[in-house]
Amino acid sequence: MAYVISDECIACGACEAACPVGAISEGEGKYQIDPEVCIECGACAATCPVGAPAQE
Repeated sequence: MAYVISDECIACGACEAACPVGAISEGEGKYQIDPEVCIECGACAATCPVGAPAQE
């Protein structure tokens, strides 16, 4: 299952920079992950300071 970003997101952009396939983009108030592009590597979750990305 692809990762999703919860409302805990502080929009710091750390996850976007960590994503090796460019699946993460800035949304309104928080970042979002394109499930069609996400390879479920967990790089975003490992980088996030607040633990916002998680698998569905």
